Amino acid sequence: MAVTDLRIEPVVGEKMAEEWRHVHNVIVPPAAMSTEEVGERVRRYRLENAYLGDTLVGCSTVRPPDGEDAVATVIARVLPDYRGRGFGTALYEKGLDHARVLGARVIETCVLAVNGDGVRFARARGFVEVDRYVLDGESDEWIDLRLEPDRRTV
Repeated sequence: MAVTDLRIEPVVGEKMAEEWRHVHNVIVPPAAMSTEEVGERVRRYRLENAYLGDTLVGCSTVRPPDGEDAVATVIARVLPDYRGRGFGTALYEKGLDHARVLGARVIETCVLAVNGDGVRFARARGFVEVDRYVLDGESDEWIDLRLEPDRRTV
């Protein structure tokens, strides 16, 4: 199946929330979420799942613009078996479009540093590293990235 067969849908209901949670937890196990945490996120952010037919292949998160700079966060996640086929790009572009509709002027993303595929994906789309950090009491390194200034206009 090709990227043209990809179906991206907003997370609605418990089944879809559990599917989103599955992808999130596979991609970022240090930040694994409970069902309750996903329920809280679905109320604050736009969560979407990506399917090929009935097969779940990825998910995304769009955090709405915040602060004086109207910074939105767009995160696309694709399960390892489905990478390199354009599904991440489709998820990212749909999330970027949604962030634009919400009035974002700056786009950021966040990647677990050991996720080399995710870091390469973000950099290939014009994101540059703005911060590296380890959360208090944890050992995993995270990278915050922002679209380069010439690609920031959304």
